[in-house]
Amino acid sequence: MEGFNFEILGKKVSTPMRKLEIFPTPEHVKRDVLDSDEVTSLCPVTGQPDWERVCIEFEPDKFCIESKSLKLYLWSFREEGAFCESLSSKIAQDIFDACKPYWVKVTIYQKSRGGITITAESLVGNTNR
Repeated sequence: MEGFNFEILGKKVSTPMRKLEIFPTPEHVKRDVLDSDEVTSLCPVTGQPDWERVCIEFEPDKFCIESKSLKLYLWSFREEGAFCESLSSKIAQDIFDACKPYWVKVTIYQKSRGGITITAESLVGNTNR
């Protein structure tokens, strides 16, 4: 992609990282949805593993998020303690900071542990444009 120097895409990278790469939004794209059911984190109190499905939706302005960098970014939470709610907020803010969309919504569906399932949603930006 002309003018973009990807550090992750097209390179052999096999470790988690907190870098989100971007690329220009293609013409006519009005909404982008990225969904992964392979995200794990740790309970910040007990250290027990949590499994999450993360759904990221945003209305791009000039840039979109490159998916390989997103996979490595989500992987970086594997050994980190975070409540589901704070994880949704952190991801939403990081996506917003990386690609500057009009808005971004992150919904985390935490799989049942101890009989309790949690869904947390965070919204950054202006959805009333």
